[in-house]
Amino acid sequence: MQGNNEMTTSKAKLAFSMAVFGTIGLFVRSIPFSSSFIAMARGFLGVIFLLLLNLVRRKRIDFAAVRKNIIVLLLSGAAIGVNWILLFEAYNYTSVATATLCYYLAPIFVTLASPFVLREKLTAKKLFCVLCALLGMVFVSGVFESGGVISGDFRGILLATGAAVFYSSVMLLNKKLRDIGDTDRTVFQLLFASSVAALYVFSTQNVSEFEYSTRAILLVLVVGFFHTGFAYTLYFGSVGRLPAQTTALLCYIDPVVAIILSAVALREGLTVFGIIGAVLILGSTLFGEIKIKLPLVKRKKK
Repeated sequence: MQGNNEMTTSKAKLAFSMAVFGTIGLFVRSIPFSSSFIAMARGFLGVIFLLLLNLVRRKRIDFAAVRKNIIVLLLSGAAIGVNWILLFEAYNYTSVATATLCYYLAPIFVTLASPFVLREKLTAKKLFCVLCALLGMVFVSGVFESGGVISGDFRGILLATGAAVFYSSVMLLNKKLRDIGDTDRTVFQLLFASSVAALYVFSTQNVSEFEYSTRAILLVLVVGFFHTGFAYTLYFGSVGRLPAQTTALLCYIDPVVAIILSAVALREGLTVFGIIGAVLILGSTLFGEIKIKLPLVKRKKK
């Protein structure tokens, strides 16, 4: 009974964290700061949240494990920082729904890179999923609707796809981490992500010129503490306790919420071709991650 209760709690935590991730585009679109500044603030605030959580839990960071994985943490953290900047910038050029769908090409890029990085075999099923997702990308781009892609949308699509590439590199690098806790890993990845963003911000922008209204500051705090620190805590506190198939299914709450909010709150509804593209992208990545066991048919003895 206790095991079932823990499983249910973990499912609820993961589902809620993915729903929270799905709303971030709505908040980022309303923050009048640069994408790199938002990424920097998000990372630092997320670190503060996790360190405070460790303090409450009286949990210490395992610095020996951190030192052992420092190179991978640095590389993956830097990739997270660039990934955030590109995704947040994509929201400025295309709809939240389109940017999120392009972002969900990350598992496809992992599939393509796995034979070279992880020495995994590219099966016929995986190749089929890749082709379906790429076809879905063509539909989402709008090329079939107007004979070409609107320049703004195209830039947003490229930025979101670039974010997916960097996120896929994070997924691959995380497989190289050894003997380090989820919280410790997240703290240092966020720290390195925000540091990379900070280097870019302070070398290219004059932050004193930003308009620091109360509303803007509150939105940044929400994105940093709620969408990053709190949501990451729920996410990493649940994925390790759930089967891979359950995790794969619940992770699709993120794009579904993003698409619904894009249509309802931002009036950015998908076209028919966009819906077809969404089904192809999300369907192919989901199909690629889930292992379907076919029932065995017993032959009757003659």
